[in-house]
Amino acid sequence: MANAEIYTNGSCAYCVAAKTLLKQRGFDYEEKRVDTSPANFAEMLTRANQRSVPQVFVNGEHIGGFEELVAADRAGKLAQPAGDSA
Repeated sequence: MANAEIYTNGSCAYCVAAKTLLKQRGFDYEEKRVDTSPANFAEMLTRANQRSVPQVFVNGEHIGGFEELVAADRAGKLAQPAGDSA
């Protein structure tokens, strides 16, 4: 099964929407809060080269923020591989 990581903060509506979309597509995800962990913020900066949240990674590949996540979904890039149950 594909896995996802999402960098978020507690007051971000786009973060909530991104997590909801990932759940709807059957992804297990690890949430990394950047507002409560300076280490997570530093990690996000290094990996995504972005300061805004959410920042989404699927199977280690940087997807981007919420708009990029939606675009990837519309392009069929978030479809679960055959054999996985969603």
